[in-house]
Amino acid sequence: MNKRYIIGFAIIVVFLVVGFYAFVDTKVEYANFQHAAETHKKCQVKGSWVKDKETGFDAATNKFTFYMKDENNTEMKVILDGAEPNNFKMAESVVAKGKIKDGHFYASEVLTKCPSKYEGDGKDVKKSNL
Repeated sequence: MNKRYIIGFAIIVVFLVVGFYAFVDTKVEYANFQHAAETHKKCQVKGSWVKDKETGFDAATNKFTFYMKDENNTEMKVILDGAEPNNFKMAESVVAKGKIKDGHFYASEVLTKCPSKYEGDGKDVKKSNL
């Protein structure tokens, strides 16, 4: 067999293996805090911000902390590596991506879902059906 074919085949195999491992590392499943604590893997937890608990940004450590309740009403302190997410104070729900360590959820990213200014209350739809 020609040397070029062997080298080309080896390069293709290397790219496939690297691509597979990169894909596996980016796969993040939705979970609640209990499941995230059991798996020790990076998870996405959907919940809501607990507004009456301590929330703040520490400029010295570049960490934003807040408390969050997941969909099972389990409450946990979330520590985000970075500043407060955009529209955080207006968010209806929050999705935190990260891992649980030492009883806290260490997030690498926090996504917010804000109320849409384009959604109506449904009155116009009801009128059109009459």
